[in-house]
Amino acid sequence: MAVYLDETSKVIVQGMTGSEGQKHTRRMLGAGTKVVAGVNPRKAGSSVTFDVQPAGPMAEQVQAGEVEIPVYGSVQEAKDATGANVSVIFVPPAFTKAAVVEAVDAAMDLVVIITEGVPVADSTEFFTYARSKGVRLIGPNCPGIISPGQSNVGITPPDITGPGKIGLVSKSGTLTYQMMYELRDIGFTTCIGIGGDPVIGTIHIDALKAFEEDPETELIVMIGEIGGDAEERAAEYIREHVTKPVVGYVAGFTAPEGKTMGHAGAIVSGSSGTAQAKKEALEAAGVKVGKTPTETANLAREILKS
Repeated sequence: MAVYLDETSKVIVQGMTGSEGQKHTRRMLGAGTKVVAGVNPRKAGSSVTFDVQPAGPMAEQVQAGEVEIPVYGSVQEAKDATGANVSVIFVPPAFTKAAVVEAVDAAMDLVVIITEGVPVADSTEFFTYARSKGVRLIGPNCPGIISPGQSNVGITPPDITGPGKIGLVSKSGTLTYQMMYELRDIGFTTCIGIGGDPVIGTIHIDALKAFEEDPETELIVMIGEIGGDAEERAAEYIREHVTKPVVGYVAGFTAPEGKTMGHAGAIVSGSSGTAQAKKEALEAAGVKVGKTPTETANLAREILKS
């Protein structure tokens, strides 16, 4: 089992013809992701050829060599032609809102927004629109989502870890990768990098609910960071709704007081939003919280062994 993304997912790439889109499409193909189309209104009817190099737990199932991916003029055209149900967006911030709205109008099941620097007003608008249409967004400003051994949508390196029984949800991209590496001996059902912007399409609580309902996920690792109250709200949700063990890590214990750090969402007001306040809220809900990523991984390992 996996959360939000599995081996049946058919993926289109909005912005596939750009440099970042091409680079990461090639990596996704190498990881075994079923990338079926790109979207660029100015290059409709063309195609892009990728030199695919297998990587990660699906490497043996991926054929090395050239793969030609068609480009369509719109998400709806790409969906109609290929049956795609997932879109990943690699377009500049100024065009991101239009790209998301287009994917939502095409009724994609999942839209992953990699773009960094999206105006908060735009994110608020397209998140509200997507929610009204029942479309799941991940991001913006995130590494994406990977279900190891099944599919990888975004920029997460595919060869860090393999499939296993841990579900991971994280605000930080680099900490997502580190935790995947720290617990590679156990493996993951799905790793979701939700992004660190003030307004994001999928929050900790959404992922916690999905992992709680997934029969293959035995333990959940939740990575937060200073700023906002998302982790405190997640702690309350865990207390009331989550029966599986949860291990947490909050980035920012050493952040200088009064200084804005990291993501745009990492703004601390007084004691609210500090790493210590989040740690206390999580521990009060029964979550074991590590002071470092390695300590957090060891806590997860100990719980699974017991």
